[in-house]
Amino acid sequence: MDWKLLRIETLGEENKTILPPDIKLPALPKAVMEFSQKADDPDATNKQLGSIIESDAGLTAELLKYINSSAIGMKKQISSTSQAIGLIGIQPTKQHLLVTAASNMMKSCNSKLINFQVFWNTNYERALFAREIALLLKTDADVAFAGALLQDFVLPILTNERFEEYLGYTTREESSTAELTTYEDEKLGWNHTLVAAYLMTAWGFSDELICMVMLHHRGLKVLADPNLRQTPAAAVALSALMPDPLHQVPTGLNQLVRLDQSWQPFELLEIAQRVQTTLDEEAPIKATNHISFLRRVEKVCVAEEK
Repeated sequence: MDWKLLRIETLGEENKTILPPDIKLPALPKAVMEFSQKADDPDATNKQLGSIIESDAGLTAELLKYINSSAIGMKKQISSTSQAIGLIGIQPTKQHLLVTAASNMMKSCNSKLINFQVFWNTNYERALFAREIALLLKTDADVAFAGALLQDFVLPILTNERFEEYLGYTTREESSTAELTTYEDEKLGWNHTLVAAYLMTAWGFSDELICMVMLHHRGLKVLADPNLRQTPAAAVALSALMPDPLHQVPTGLNQLVRLDQSWQPFELLEIAQRVQTTLDEEAPIKATNHISFLRRVEKVCVAEEK
């Protein structure tokens, strides 16, 4: 799949924003920006790149935590940033730092509309779900995980900057089946998928990850697209159907239930159980008032049996 071509066809060649000037999105941390630029220099050495990371203690700790995690599976402890870069690779390190920066941006925004702990737990559930679907589709599970984790990373900021408009979406009639992106397009003239894609382009994310976020509200239609149906984009799009605090896709869970009935390899309850097990083990933030995806799926399954 030519992700660069797809990005350009959707966003255009130029780096730009579709937001009005009064909405300010944050810039990358200085060290991440410097690393991102230097990583594209073919003459850059791991030592030079490691020095940039070491100028930020938090970034250094994050990279070393990642390289020494069970996900990487190193046999011995790695204590040098340059060694970590050599083992992971320059471009994968760049993408990891960008994902970390975007995740930290989510965590640092105090939205008046979104309960952060619930929002973060939902994002993590979606990322785990997307990873499961990617394995089912035999596509890149790491890209699917990162794309699903980042799919809504601009929403805490946008819901603050346009509080009244987003509040209007959350207080609409319960019978409404309009999705958030449709509402955003009508009320604001843009939606969060495109805002995120433009910002990720400006930050230097890979075209593949940009497209994961840009396409995440394609829903089940992505499975009918011969170019996308066996890519990480399909896994991320299915994860976006999961219930979330803003009820972005009111019929999303019902769509997943229908998919469970029509696609034999897709076992919704079993996947939800695996997601919950991993969430209990790995989730960095525990939300006491979070209604788990597993609980929602079990409730639907019981209703289906009656």
